Amino acid sequence: MRAFRAGLLVCCVLAVFCPPVVAEPRPSTRDVERARQAVHQRSKELGRTNAELATAQARLDELAAEAGRLVEAYNGARVLLRRAEQTHEQAKARLTAADAEVEAARRDVAVLAAESYGGLGLMGPMVGMLVDRGTTDGYLHRASILGHLQGQRAAILTRMRDAQEVAAILRTQAAGAHVAQQAAAERARQAETAAREAVARQRRETRALRDRKETLQRKLDAARSRAERLARKRAASVAGLLGRGSTRGDVAANWALSQLGKPYVWAADGPSSYDCSGLTMRAWERAGVRLDHWTGTQWTSGPRVPLDQLRRGDLLFFGRITDDPGSIHHVGIYVGRGQMVHAPQTGDVVRVASIWRGDLVGATRPR
Repeated sequence: MRAFRAGLLVCCVLAVFCPPVVAEPRPSTRDVERARQAVHQRSKELGRTNAELATAQARLDELAAEAGRLVEAYNGARVLLRRAEQTHEQAKARLTAADAEVEAARRDVAVLAAESYGGLGLMGPMVGMLVDRGTTDGYLHRASILGHLQGQRAAILTRMRDAQEVAAILRTQAAGAHVAQQAAAERARQAETAAREAVARQRRETRALRDRKETLQRKLDAARSRAERLARKRAASVAGLLGRGSTRGDVAANWALSQLGKPYVWAADGPSSYDCSGLTMRAWERAGVRLDHWTGTQWTSGPRVPLDQLRRGDLLFFGRITDDPGSIHHVGIYVGRGQMVHAPQTGDVVRVASIWRGDLVGATRPR
């Protein structure tokens, strides 16, 4: 009896502290289908997000290219305006000299007129010829004097006429140069307005696009900041890795590397900020080569260089090749190993980047 009670007690204890193992229920077909639908939905959302990000990035690239094109158009308009101003100043200087010549000729004519009116000059030799009863030589001498005076009078009048004609021509040229200067100034004003609006539009839309992808942008900014700090810290060693030398191209490339981290500002050419053609202009200035602050003329500053024959310092151009130099909207300077230094766009800084972009159109070697 005691044994039975003891066994019963053990069973009760086991029943309380060791409940029977119940197998977990297997997921139903509906549960599996729901999970599959959730995975599919997340995949669709990820695809839409990636597509949106790709569209946003394409729009950013489009905005940057358009802003760059208009900024370089403004740079070109400023170059052409300076040339028009120089032409106008030269035309005014030539006109001033011509007017002075007209005044000098006019004074000589006034003297001639006064002499003719007062009976001087020509009357003396004529009277002498009439009253001379001496030798034939005396008569001939007086005749030669009269001929000389008449020739001198004709020369004075001819000089006056020629000076007036030259002044009239130069006055027309000066007026044309003034009109051309005014037109160039207006084009520069319009180009500045267009560039300013494009940069403002770029900033607005960029801000909106970046707001939509804030997390990604923070990561990108953090990575970029770190890369830029490292680039600035190691600028000298980067220059060493990319090649040392004393050619003019090396001088330009090494100087460009020393500007890493400085902000992009449109139409700026240093020393604290740059746009793309301002940076390359100053880099080659260090090498003793004068370039305009404009991709349009930098594109023609030297011979074309095949991309498989690039040397440090060569200028790399981006955009489209047409008869319009404004279709080239960006330029960088080659530093070796497929890399360039460039001032990219508003909101960015001078940095090292790969040259291999879809809008790369060619390279030149300034001289």
